[in-house]
Amino acid sequence: MSTPSRVMVLCCPGLRGQDATPAAARRFDRVVAVVTGFCPRVEVTEPGVCAFAARGPARYFGGETALATKIIAALAELGEPGQAGAAEGLFAALLAARQADPVRLVPPGQTVSFLAVQPVTVLGRESTGSESMDLAGLFGRLGLRTLGDLAALPAADVASRFGDAGETAHRLARGLDARPLAPRSPPADLSVTQEFDPPETLAEPVVFAAKALAERLHAGLAARGLTCVRVQAKATWADGRENSRLWRHDGLLTAAALADRVRWQLDGGPAATDGDYYPPGGIATLRLAPDQVVHATGQQLALWGETVISDRVARAAMRVQALLGHEAVLRPVLSGGRNISDQVTAIPFGEKSEPRLAPDRPWPGRVIGAAPGLVFRAARQAEVTDAAGHLVTVSGRCELSAEPARLSVAGDPPCRITGWAGPWPLSERWWDGAAARRRARFQLATEDGRAWLAVVTGGHWLVEAGYW
Repeated sequence: MSTPSRVMVLCCPGLRGQDATPAAARRFDRVVAVVTGFCPRVEVTEPGVCAFAARGPARYFGGETALATKIIAALAELGEPGQAGAAEGLFAALLAARQADPVRLVPPGQTVSFLAVQPVTVLGRESTGSESMDLAGLFGRLGLRTLGDLAALPAADVASRFGDAGETAHRLARGLDARPLAPRSPPADLSVTQEFDPPETLAEPVVFAAKALAERLHAGLAARGLTCVRVQAKATWADGRENSRLWRHDGLLTAAALADRVRWQLDGGPAATDGDYYPPGGIATLRLAPDQVVHATGQQLALWGETVISDRVARAAMRVQALLGHEAVLRPVLSGGRNISDQVTAIPFGEKSEPRLAPDRPWPGRVIGAAPGLVFRAARQAEVTDAAGHLVTVSGRCELSAEPARLSVAGDPPCRITGWAGPWPLSERWWDGAAARRRARFQLATEDGRAWLAVVTGGHWLVEAGYW
């Protein structure tokens, strides 16, 4: 198995991970233009990060150190601080760039030893997928603290236990590319083009057109048993100016991911503004061309609960978004919080937004155990009475007036309670008189086979969720 070639990565910490605003996009567009002056074949891996093959430019400019120093000096003239790293393979070079001050070069032949001491958590930090973040956390819980620990495991055992994601992580830990590539020059008819007549000045129609182009591109590739890991996106403005970029991803560029990158590129184009328009004259042509294709091997669901969103699902979701709007298709993301209603955040499909409340915090006071299968949009009024028919109350010391005997939800006939647990008190924002809230939660099982999550607040009973 061949060793990956030398790759140099340039990272702009002030732009990496930033929201894709037009102003930030234009700043990074100028960064890429500077790097292109040193190497014409620059691959943009994500906003704020670009990479290129280091061997040729390094020989021309007198070595990798001299090349990296010249690029960083050129960026400093733009007022954009940069960090450069080089190693065998894109993943190792990105890690080196992230740790650079401002340059870190891993000597040839020492990439494996450089990766061996890296914490296994870098697999999650350097990936955009939540699956990789979960897998990195699982490795840590299994006692695999470094990439060297992971690389020492047999490749076949890792692949059989953790599926495709585990196999990819194992290759990265050994200093190999995320997947073996078989690049070739794609046929010219695989490119797709959208012409705007008259030229389009509004941003949103252009973005929707980019989504449709991405779907057509993937459909053409799929018909030939191919998929794409690097795409050239080229926009032509009405006044003749052009903006062309190569976009690459360590995995596969899905239609949703490609549309996101086109949006970023257009926001940073030569005629973009801070608003929702593309003056002067608008965009006349948008073209997507596969620059590097590989044989499509399909996607397999792992055996241990990880899920993969297929291109077919992504295309269907984006088609609905194009018809009904960006907020029409939402995906649930696990969140933090002490309340059941806070523990799932709905995010528009295709976006990589983080949940409002971080799920990895302790959140003392939250209800533990199995999560409810049904969470009501608005808590329902309820009554819990004792055997004598009197309303059950909870004191400030969480003492019950009587044992719960019957539950009535939203005016329905009372149902006998066969089991219950609680109360679990929760006092939120006690330091803020206007926002302070005290509640007591209960789990109630009824004779009809259902179980409920109920809460007492202000002397009133509410039902927030159901366990069925």
